[in-house]
Amino acid sequence: MDQRIINLFDEYTHAPLSRDEFIKRLAKLTGSTAAALALLPLLEVNYAHAATVQDERLVTDRISYPGDRCTMNAYIARPRENKKYGAVMVIHENRGLNPHIEDVTRRAALEGFLAIAPDALSVKGGTPTDADTARGLFQQLDAAQNLQNFINGFDYLATRQDYNGKTGCIGFCWGGGMANELAVNVPALKAAIAFYGRQPKTEEVPQIKAKVQLHYAEIDERINAGIGAYEEALKAAKISYELFHYAGAQHAFHNDTAPTRYHEAAAKLAWSRSMELFRKELI
Repeated sequence: MDQRIINLFDEYTHAPLSRDEFIKRLAKLTGSTAAALALLPLLEVNYAHAATVQDERLVTDRISYPGDRCTMNAYIARPRENKKYGAVMVIHENRGLNPHIEDVTRRAALEGFLAIAPDALSVKGGTPTDADTARGLFQQLDAAQNLQNFINGFDYLATRQDYNGKTGCIGFCWGGGMANELAVNVPALKAAIAFYGRQPKTEEVPQIKAKVQLHYAEIDERINAGIGAYEEALKAAKISYELFHYAGAQHAFHNDTAPTRYHEAAAKLAWSRSMELFRKELI
């Protein structure tokens, strides 16, 4: 697919670009409005492909916990065996807690972890089914409140009998940025994994105590612009980190409900590296 089309879709999903304007600009690239509309199913996520993990070995639940001036909702998955598990916080993209992220949460549980996926849009009534509406709501979030809402998720985990006291986080896109923020702001965090996420402020990097693992796509100019400064700060602060680039991969390469950007080989390799780090730090 023409890279200009993928770049336009990336702008649409991350910048305040209206759907009408997106379609208009897509039509210019494809030659007609009809061609643009025909192309949409190849660009937009398809949650029919999301439920890849439905396993009787897992226990799943929907829970709530106190947030900052709100009630936070979250999806939970863990192995069925009753024992204590290391916890993995799964942080969604800027589409909210949707079927794909719930599926990723179950995948983490199958790896032997207590996985929790908070819904950042709980403060706005929860993630809507329409992705455009969800993206708009993210523009309305208060950054400080949002960060505290995720931090409170670790306090909730401490109340559970099936938690072993060790926690990591893994985030994708918007959630990758949150994973970096949590690494800065949660000293007890053992491991923070960011998939193509916004980097934290370099002056805050020395606060990181967690092991950091970063996954970046080769074709992702917007996010990759911040890699150099982040890595330099990690080295200067002597933070333990791993940084991986995936050749030929686009932003959001791990999302298997996004057909034009999903990169199976990169997704599987990045996931295996992530789970290896969690096994070292959380079990």
